[in-house]
Amino acid sequence: MVTVNLARARARLSELLDKVEEGQEVVITRRGRAVAHLSPAARRPQKPLPLRELAGFRAAMPRLRRPVAELLREIRNEGL
Repeated sequence: MVTVNLARARARLSELLDKVEEGQEVVITRRGRAVAHLSPAARRPQKPLPLRELAGFRAAMPRLRRPVAELLREIRNEGL
């Protein structure tokens, strides 16, 4: 964990953010007391898309009788 005073944090914010991106935590102090704690944003691990399941879902959807663009225009014009 890195601890810096407010003046140094202002002068070197980019460097501190680089450290946070690398996984370090930064504490910013004012007059010797901690006032802020910077930590990396929590990232949820991304799961790969289940492409086979999505393809099956799409194949099961009913076909439209007319183009989607035509339907969208109709919906938009009804709102006027």
